[in-house]
Amino acid sequence: MKIILVGASGTIGRAVGAELERRHDVVRVGRSGGDFRVDITDSSSIRRLYADVGEFDALVSTVGKVHFGPLERFTPEQFDVGLRDKLMGQVNLVMLGLASIRAGGSFTLTSGLLNDDPIREGASAAMVNGALEGFVHGAAVELSRGLRINLVSPTVIEEALPVYAPFFPGVKAVPAREAALGYVKSVEGVQTGRVYRIGWSRDT
Repeated sequence: MKIILVGASGTIGRAVGAELERRHDVVRVGRSGGDFRVDITDSSSIRRLYADVGEFDALVSTVGKVHFGPLERFTPEQFDVGLRDKLMGQVNLVMLGLASIRAGGSFTLTSGLLNDDPIREGASAAMVNGALEGFVHGAAVELSRGLRINLVSPTVIEEALPVYAPFFPGVKAVPAREAALGYVKSVEGVQTGRVYRIGWSRDT
């Protein structure tokens, strides 16, 4: 398969790429590097990406920015960071990719655990993650041509603990290579409309 991997240079993206490239043609995409570049907050940039890459079989997104900060001091502009980037950036990767993805192809997006396991200063991330779940569930029942869409929701990644550990006391981390398995399941499997929770569950 020809797989577009957006966020290929990130911690999770590198692990996903290493796993998928064993069996597939991986097109690495990033904001500032890779085989191609894209700014997911800019629809014209996404359109150029698809025009340059051509037809493909799967799109994997491991990107998405949100602002973290105390709720009482959140501004509309700070909420917009997550809405424009992690939420609508990934939604637009799907919507603008529909014209180029081959029949039977798949989209795999990324959320996280904060909408179910919230932390201080994480209200925007929780909101965006919940919205992504809703989009994936809604889109799955309408996609045609045998297209599939899933969402990977990883816990904290071990390699990111030096930065994020203080925000997630008591949360068990997983290595990026383990999180990558959720993306592999989505791309190479048959399911659609699923949320693959990696390293955590709603019962914990």
